[in-house]
Amino acid sequence: MPRRRVIARREVRPDPRFNDGQVAKFINCLMLRGKKAVAERVFYETMDLIANRTKEDPLKIFKRAVENVKPQVEVKSRRVGGATYQVPVEVRSERRTALAFRWIIGYARGRSEKGIVQKLSAELIDAFNGRGNAVKKKDDTHRMAEANKAFAHYRW
Repeated sequence: MPRRRVIARREVRPDPRFNDGQVAKFINCLMLRGKKAVAERVFYETMDLIANRTKEDPLKIFKRAVENVKPQVEVKSRRVGGATYQVPVEVRSERRTALAFRWIIGYARGRSEKGIVQKLSAELIDAFNGRGNAVKKKDDTHRMAEANKAFAHYRW
């Protein structure tokens, strides 16, 4: 945390094809080693594949998939008198989106399909339908917070 002033958050410019800021942020999260052109190509090919498979608007499927993966609560470790408690806390909206992106991309990379385009499209379609590993991760996070609801008074 800076001592002098609060640093302003930079705005991410929307992507060229869909003109959407959330898509631009997802492409930035997908990017490896600064290769943004590769990440854009992968994302746009994924959207084309989703459009071919589902015959629906791929942007709506992407938005709904991200919405289905966003967690409402998470647990944070809090040390109180020698014991560590998992304290449930509400997640800020920016972190919610960042966690959803991270989980979708991480579980897509771990899938067994052939290329990253097939992996990412399958994970997004699964998340859109409310199944898949990213949605399971959200459910596990919510279940953990529900189980530790008794320690909510340790919130800081």
